[in-house]
Amino acid sequence: MEPSPIKHAKTFEEQLLILQDRGIIVDNPQEALSALQKVNYYRLVAYGLTLKDGSKEDAYLEGTTFSKLISIYEFDKKLRQLLLGALESIEIAFRAHISYHHSHEYGALGYLDSSNFSNSEYHVKFLINLERFLKDSKTELFVTHHQTKYSGVFPVWVAIEVLSFSTLSMLFKNLKNKDKLYISKKYYNVHFKYTQSWLHTLTTIRNICAHHGRLYGKKLSIQPQLFDEIREKVSSDEVFVAIIVLSKLLSRSERLNLSTSLKALIDEYDEFIDISHLGFPEDWDTLL
Repeated sequence: MEPSPIKHAKTFEEQLLILQDRGIIVDNPQEALSALQKVNYYRLVAYGLTLKDGSKEDAYLEGTTFSKLISIYEFDKKLRQLLLGALESIEIAFRAHISYHHSHEYGALGYLDSSNFSNSEYHVKFLINLERFLKDSKTELFVTHHQTKYSGVFPVWVAIEVLSFSTLSMLFKNLKNKDKLYISKKYYNVHFKYTQSWLHTLTTIRNICAHHGRLYGKKLSIQPQLFDEIREKVSSDEVFVAIIVLSKLLSRSERLNLSTSLKALIDEYDEFIDISHLGFPEDWDTLL
């Protein structure tokens, strides 16, 4: 017996009726329909998880409006965009840190030698990933230049530019301890156990932001190492913790810009959001 075909998606009008049946107040049906035409219903309702009435199945808290739901979505979108800018600075900085230090310690092609890293198996995986990234970037001018002029030989400061953030994080983790310690102390004045942990956490945040995922109401799957004074004030599985460690890897001016921009964004949506769903404490700005 063949399975029944999946029914077509509900119309926008039907989707709106479902929200109203579950307690969502719709002040302007036309604007709500227009929003549903631009944002997939199943993406949008995920932002309502923090607005559910736990005592009633699928029901929303009394007084919940469609405007509140769409505003939380818009806030989350702007938060992702803000964090992506800061993450870009960190990613570019670590490309420079690693390539500069490694080339001076082991030579321009020392990254190809597993003996210059902690774990040879991880190094093999890195080289496989690198080959894939170079293939995917074959139309980039700097890649074609080295392919034609240098027979496909890429010094570390060129090869590192094609890596994903997650592969960059893995590369840093697989550096020898003395190299990780040098970079971590020189640029961030912390032990490498923090920097490698922070990078790992931030790769998950970057993937969420880059692929239009949801931050609001989410718990971290990869929790970072924290200083004792921070661990006492916030939970390590909250998005705010990722923002803290992100700020620790920024320059002073970048950190100030992040804090200022965050405050402006939170103030803009203060009527609709509850920053505790991101793990923000009341004195959050003093922790950044």
